[in-house]
Amino acid sequence: MSYLKLDENKLEPVVDELNLLLANYNVYYQKLRSFHWNILGENFFVLHDKFEELYTDARIKIDEIAERILTLRYHPVSDFSSYLKMGKIKEESALLTDKQMIGSILDDHGLLLEQMRVIVSKANSAGDEGTIDIIGGYIRELEKTSWMLNAWKKDTREQLKTNKMERVS
Repeated sequence: MSYLKLDENKLEPVVDELNLLLANYNVYYQKLRSFHWNILGENFFVLHDKFEELYTDARIKIDEIAERILTLRYHPVSDFSSYLKMGKIKEESALLTDKQMIGSILDDHGLLLEQMRVIVSKANSAGDEGTIDIIGGYIRELEKTSWMLNAWKKDTREQLKTNKMERVS
């Protein structure tokens, strides 16, 4: 670790958590491919394209996460059977409605965000600014995507919370 100037003992938990994120992202990626292939109904055109956008983004993140693990001088987990054992995201039937698919993706986003926040905490303890920078950007993007998918899923009669602002004289 001499060129990174990071304490290897503090870095191991970061790498462990990155490998868990890698596992989750790989299963999430495959689920998105499955939904992309199997979406039916009136929302086909919108969701077929959206799922492709999401799995393309996931594919890029998978590569970046694995490369970050390599940068930290560890080997990334790279077999699907390990991903299925390690990860919290599980395989799912593609025989779902459009709203069920979006609900499943939003559940997965919650798990990914939870994992990312653990990584940021451990990376902060290790002084690993590079990992914090990468994962912080992922959090911001995934929160926005989740908001948009959640808005798509809602009934148009539902409203956001309101907060009346008082005028200060």
